[in-house]
Amino acid sequence: MGGARLGRWVEGMSADNVKGLLLALSSSLFIGASFIVKKKGLKKAGASGVRAGVGGYSYLLEPLWWAGMTAMIVGEIANFAAYAFAPAILVTPLGALSIIISAVLAHIILREKLHIFGILGCILCVVGSTSIVLHAPPERQIESVAEVWDLATEPAFLLYAAIVLAAAFVLIFHFVPQYGQTHIMVYIGVCSLVGSLSVMSVKALGIALKLTFSGMNQLVYPQMWVFLLFVVACIVTQMNYLNKALDTFNTAVVSPIYYTMFTSLTILASVIMFKDWDRQDPTQIVTEMCGFVTILSGTFLLHKTKDMVDGLPPNLPIRLPKHAEEDGYAAEGIPLRSAADGIPLRSPRATESFRATL
Repeated sequence: MGGARLGRWVEGMSADNVKGLLLALSSSLFIGASFIVKKKGLKKAGASGVRAGVGGYSYLLEPLWWAGMTAMIVGEIANFAAYAFAPAILVTPLGALSIIISAVLAHIILREKLHIFGILGCILCVVGSTSIVLHAPPERQIESVAEVWDLATEPAFLLYAAIVLAAAFVLIFHFVPQYGQTHIMVYIGVCSLVGSLSVMSVKALGIALKLTFSGMNQLVYPQMWVFLLFVVACIVTQMNYLNKALDTFNTAVVSPIYYTMFTSLTILASVIMFKDWDRQDPTQIVTEMCGFVTILSGTFLLHKTKDMVDGLPPNLPIRLPKHAEEDGYAAEGIPLRSAADGIPLRSPRATESFRATL
């Protein structure tokens, strides 16, 4: 009976929507798995070289890291293609599945665990993000990449871009050297801020390619190449600081916080640039704001409980070696806060091993 219902539901969707749905699902699978594979590569590279979290780039010689990067690229391509077939209201919420996939694989493969309140924080992040995207407005009809350029150069979006770039530079040059190893929001803040601008440029490129394939050549517009260069610069920056975050903090915490901040800032950038709220009624806007508050609640809960370990007080120092692997190394010791705080708490798995030696 369930199969028959699923069949009727699929039949009610257009062929393009079915393609977009499948692409979005595959995108979440690839991206969620890529976090785990990349972190395995980062840990393996860090065992024999300088860790990414302290400025090393030995992971570039690690095949496992490249496998994870390949999975992420495939996932992003699938996500990009999904938007060409299905509306954002169908595709965007499915991005939350990558958080669940990443958390499950981190538990199975990396032996990383979340406190019960961390799990609740993940749920709040997903619910809030889903609430926003389910009430998102329809896409704006664009006729050329030059029209996108006009939207990007309006005063409101230029102000937003200036604030984002200024904040990113302050984080990179002031906060990263001092607090990057102890505060998870520093690395993720850089990724999310820059990412919100990269998505707007990616959307411009997607529109240009879609119009080009439909017979209206957009490659002759210089604005398209400006968008392309900006996308490359943003993605390189994102990957660099995302690697640092994954190498320093628990994957099951990095993934939902990054998703939450990235999604929130991207929606804000889209609202400013494409004037999405101009095409919505007050009820929809209020619903989106409630979703945003839910996201903030989830982020706060994740951030405040990331050092909690079941059965132990949160201020008990547990000194274990970093980058412990299951094959020949000690139990995993990925810091939730570093020794610089005086509270070098590790993952619950490492804590259990420590208690067993007492």
